[in-house]
Amino acid sequence: MITPSSGSSGFLREGSSTGLPIPRFVSLKADRVNVRRGPSMQHQIEWVFSREGLPVEVIAESGNWRRIRDSGGSTGWIYHSLLSGVRTVQVAPWIKDGATSPLFGSRSSASGVLAKIEPGVVADVKFCDGTWCEISVRGYSGFVQQRLVWGAYPGEKVP
Repeated sequence: MITPSSGSSGFLREGSSTGLPIPRFVSLKADRVNVRRGPSMQHQIEWVFSREGLPVEVIAESGNWRRIRDSGGSTGWIYHSLLSGVRTVQVAPWIKDGATSPLFGSRSSASGVLAKIEPGVVADVKFCDGTWCEISVRGYSGFVQQRLVWGAYPGEKVP
């Protein structure tokens, strides 16, 4: 699992452009988002995200640009207007063997499993309490253990 460089005990600093916490999670606003080598249009495009709603972690700011990290640990720069404060999560993107993550009916692994979620699925977050996240994905709504998502820090409470 990937965790923020500051650990779960708090944030290291405020963003120089926004005053918001660094690091923090945001999501992509568009289906096509260029990720650049540096914080300007003159920098080369390194790759393109093609998944609206994908959570990314803001790890630095420079003017209107945000340096982000994705669930695989890759970093690059994205123009701020292509990012949203809407919180989403990616379910267990680090699992590579085809295993699934259970979506439970309540905040208990003893409750019934409503669905099995494949690795990398993006879900909307209703809230996280530090241990469980209530999410909705593809017509299902339920609870997943917070340690199984990318997009919420261990122990973080998300309203």
